[in-house]
Amino acid sequence: MNCIIIDDEATARMIINQLCSQIDDLTIVGEFPNAMQAIKYLNQNEVDLIFLDIHMPDFTGFDFIQTLKNPPKIVLTTSDANFAIEAFEYDCIVDYLVKPILFPRFEKAIQKAKNAPSIQNSASPKSDAVEGTSDNHLYINIDRRLIKLEIPSIYLIEAKGDYINVKTEDKNYTVHSTLKKIEDKLPNDLFLKVHRSYIINIKKIIDIEDNSVLIKKDVVPVSRSNRPELMKRLNLL
Repeated sequence: MNCIIIDDEATARMIINQLCSQIDDLTIVGEFPNAMQAIKYLNQNEVDLIFLDIHMPDFTGFDFIQTLKNPPKIVLTTSDANFAIEAFEYDCIVDYLVKPILFPRFEKAIQKAKNAPSIQNSASPKSDAVEGTSDNHLYINIDRRLIKLEIPSIYLIEAKGDYINVKTEDKNYTVHSTLKKIEDKLPNDLFLKVHRSYIINIKKIIDIEDNSVLIKKDVVPVSRSNRPELMKRLNLL
């Protein structure tokens, strides 16, 4: 594996180089004291793995990652353990090493890098901000925190550009996701997409009039194509 090291501290670069020398199939092809020099190198060369410090002058490790269109695998090397959660929002980051780095832990990180699949176009944080569901709840990702929502408490979801507004009995949440992603995770017997921009909890409907429904204090449009399915779902006398 061809590797580069990006770290503003010369001692840190030397230590990582020494660790790499103990593993037969690792080759260090470049060392850089800042991200800008590394970017110039990567514009002309491909590597398999980057050892990347987070805290560097002017340009952080995360800033650097987001400049890469097709990043290679990355192992973060840092003396700050506080960014682990943020780090694993990036598919290209395969491990997070906290300095001082001991060889057994370093060797484990290399094994992870070897086993990890190559993922293209993964420099941005994972965009699916709606996490897995169980029978009664799902998790939404807001500011790097996973917030648990009880599914029955959700009464309305509205699409707004690249975001969705999830309204619950207690609070509203703005999430970077799409209506399609959250629709796939909601139970079909409880939720219905009534318009290209709206999903409603049919149990929360207060009133229906012409081509709109009243849910709480929200008046939601119902498209002509979705109205028959809505009427079919209702328990009519």
